[in-house]
Amino acid sequence: MFLNLLLLALLGGWGDETVNNTDSVARSYELDEVVIRDFKTTRKDLVPLSRTAMSYRQLTNQQITGVRELTAIVPNLYMPNYGSRASCPVYIRGIGSKSDGSGVGFYVDGVPYYEPLSFDSDLGDVASVEVLRGPQGTLYGRNAIGGIININTHNPLDYQNTRIRVGYGRYNDIRTQVSNYTKLSDKLGFSFGALYHHNNGSFYNSFLEEKIDRMDETEERIGLSWRPAEKWMVRLTSNFKYSDQGGYPYAPVDVETNTLQDIGYNRSSSFRRLVSTNGLGVTYTGERFSFNSQTSFQYIQSRQAIDQDFTVNDKSFVINKRNQNMVSEELTMKSNNDSRYQWVVGVFGMMEHVDRSVDNNSMTAKPASCNHTDYCVPTSSLALYHQSSYNIWRNLSATAGIRFDYEHAKTKYDNWKYDIGESAAKPASANSFESSKDFQQVTPKFTLQYLTTADNLFYGSVARGYRPGGFNKSFANDDERSFDPEYSWNYELGARINMLNNKLTVSADVFYIDWRHMQITATVPGTGNITTNAGHTDSKGAEITLTARPISGLQLNVNYGYTYARFLSYKKSETVDYSGNRLPMVPNHTLGCNATYTVFPSGWLDRVMVNVGVNGLGRIYWADDNVTYQDFYALLNAKVALTKGMVTWELWGKNLTDTRYMAYGFKSSTGNYAQAGSPLMFGTSIEVNF
Repeated sequence: MFLNLLLLALLGGWGDETVNNTDSVARSYELDEVVIRDFKTTRKDLVPLSRTAMSYRQLTNQQITGVRELTAIVPNLYMPNYGSRASCPVYIRGIGSKSDGSGVGFYVDGVPYYEPLSFDSDLGDVASVEVLRGPQGTLYGRNAIGGIININTHNPLDYQNTRIRVGYGRYNDIRTQVSNYTKLSDKLGFSFGALYHHNNGSFYNSFLEEKIDRMDETEERIGLSWRPAEKWMVRLTSNFKYSDQGGYPYAPVDVETNTLQDIGYNRSSSFRRLVSTNGLGVTYTGERFSFNSQTSFQYIQSRQAIDQDFTVNDKSFVINKRNQNMVSEELTMKSNNDSRYQWVVGVFGMMEHVDRSVDNNSMTAKPASCNHTDYCVPTSSLALYHQSSYNIWRNLSATAGIRFDYEHAKTKYDNWKYDIGESAAKPASANSFESSKDFQQVTPKFTLQYLTTADNLFYGSVARGYRPGGFNKSFANDDERSFDPEYSWNYELGARINMLNNKLTVSADVFYIDWRHMQITATVPGTGNITTNAGHTDSKGAEITLTARPISGLQLNVNYGYTYARFLSYKKSETVDYSGNRLPMVPNHTLGCNATYTVFPSGWLDRVMVNVGVNGLGRIYWADDNVTYQDFYALLNAKVALTKGMVTWELWGKNLTDTRYMAYGFKSSTGNYAQAGSPLMFGTSIEVNF
């Protein structure tokens, strides 16, 4: 696939990307070493305030090696540990999804990722990470009802380096990494990166008498950047990931004491995934307008084996296989001048084909049987969008945007049951059906913003959020075959103020989200995860970020988020009413406090860095009934890095107080279950840059 895309690039193909990061070109801005160039941002369009960005240096200083570790560091961002790479649920301001699909858009170098099982990625060698909070559907489309996560890698035309990194930590945690960014000529650059990660696991199954969460994974990345002319940039990226792991360290929860019991179930569980993602980008930057094209292709293959009853009995052991192909194309054009009027216009198209098979084995049945399901879902979508910005008076400007989305989804479902040991051939009496649905929606957005001469920003915005409906791969009755779209209106006020000669920056916002037909996912043993729609919910809260540089070399960051999200109306059945309950998977509070002190001594060492951070969140309810929960907890992390010449030695620790907490929980018909959080971790690494 990489060679095919390369050939297309040399023939003049399609694409995205420009200089350094995703969707780049026109305007850049800097925040604590982070340079983001967003193609969809025009010169007069100000950067949204509800945004957090982190550079490679900041990620490294805080020993953030994976996407899930951004939890609490970004206000009101929560990414629970699902127990394996099979899913990486993302919640922003309470908006998200625990199973298939996502309420948060995810992009790497402008390439869209649609399935949460591909989200949980390594961040050991990226240029920056950017999180936009609040609906971004006007420009980014489907699955952006909660916000956007953008990951950007280095462009070898702008950044040249070779890095070798070897690390070792508790639980035989081995992490090796190598990368190279080479500028072959003024017009051509090449990059390569490879990672291997192994961990023996930290959770013990008392029934099987073995650790159950071991991990082996590898990731490779290849990039080619070509500037055929002054105004053109072609960027080609190819990424390959493979993971093979145990997982699902779920333990019963004693609801009387809200504490975890021992992990004990009879079937070894595992998850394997292969993800291949390729992107080809072409950008033209002219004097009056700029043009960007992004072509993307992603292939996913996975196999999940899970003891779904989580007991010592052979009630339900499920094998879930998945094959997915996705191809998308986005064409964007925008103004590129100093006019008071700025505009962006674009078209987006996507085709996705998913084939899944589910084998639900019940060994305690008489006779032992398997419930087999084949499930095929082809989806295609088309979107048109436009955004205009006008500088009304001095630094007062207004931005209005609108997007039209159309999506067509089909499903072909075949289900049959057979006795284990007999033929698995499909019988004539199989339960089969075919169905299709069309979804269409208009999502507007309006923002009024004012930038003072002292570079202080004040703004207000109203935005519509939307996520299409779909089909369940498993269901208990015919009414649960599909679920409807969900909608939201997001109202927001915010400000960014610089004080003390820019030694202190304060960013703050308040928001209210009116959320209709929320998509709720529940786990039913013997059946699987089923998504339905709740009635009416809302989420309200506030976020504040403080960045201080009191003395040379010292930077202090405080990020705090508050969210109060509840079911306004959710009658699940005639006898079960959850109206007034808190939404599950939504922390009341997220808190990230971080201090980094860097000195360049005149002695033998060239650089000394010390980082100390405290991240906390809670209370979190795990299910709609609000029976089990995790109160607020905090984790202490620290790191020391010493640099001499091209060699850096690091010593780090996470959860240094060995705090016990629940990292993820759920309710099923057999009881309440949760996963303990990661225990004390520490390790060391050596990095060589040349």
